[in-house]
Order: sequence, then C-alpha cells, then structure tokens
Amino acid sequence: MMLATYAVYVGVSLVMTYWVGRTLNRNGRVFLIENFEGKAELADSVNHLLLVGFYLINLGFISLALKYGDKPTTAVEAVEFLSTKIGLVIVILGAMHFFNMLWLVKFRKSRLFHTLAPPRPSGTAGGGVPLPRSNWDTAASPVQG
Repeated sequence: MMLATYAVYVGVSLVMTYWVGRTLNRNGRVFLIENFEGKAELADSVNHLLLVGFYLINLGFISLALKYGDKPTTAVEAVEFLSTKIGLVIVILGAMHFFNMLWLVKFRKSRLFHTLAPPRPSGTAGGGVPLPRSNWDTAASPVQG
C-alpha cells in the first residue's frame, strides 16, 4: 500500500511541478521584459534562473515531505495522505509564485536595479522591437532617472 501511495505522490508532484514551472517560464517572459524595462537578455537570464531555483526548491520539498505524516494502511487513508501531501505541494507552488512576483516588482523599483542594469535603447525591446507604453513607465518610483 505504501509503495504505491508514495509512487502516486511523487509522480503527481513531479508532473505538477514540471507543468507549473514550464508554464510560468513561458508566460512569465513578457512580464519579465516589461519588469526589466525592455531588457530582453536580462529578462531571459532571470527567467531561466527562476526556473532552476523553482525546480530545485520544489524537488527538495517533495523529497523531504515524503517522510512526514501518518502512514496509510487503508485505501481511504491513502487518499487522505495523497490529498494532504499534494495539496501542500500546490500551496508551496502558489506561494513561491507570488513571492517571486512581489520580489521582481520590488527589485524593479529599487536603486540596485537602476544602478546595475545597462540602459535600454530608447523605445525598444531587445532586438529593436518597439515597446508599448504602460502604466509602469509613469508609476511613481523612489528613484527618478
């Protein structure tokens, strides 16, 4: 009973982690380019680093969580065990996503970002693509420049 339950937990958790990671990686690129003021190369680099960190943290959590909790002896307990473990993985995935979004927005407004990031060509994204104007461009920032 336990081996099958563990196999389902690990399998579902790995598939879910991979799917969420790839989805955030693909769809987050536009947000990151906007967040990094059109610096596509910087956005792609950060996007890849976030994906690697996301996978490492989640794989570590999935592995560590395998040991904890009451061991199921019946089918009902196995379903409850899986529900609790997989639910915890989902909550961790969501919390990591929102933490990363918050951090990226704060970083964009920081003095460090404006000091370290190379200037972007006026009005273009990486590759010379014109950037649309956005609310970010007119938002109040502690650093003007």
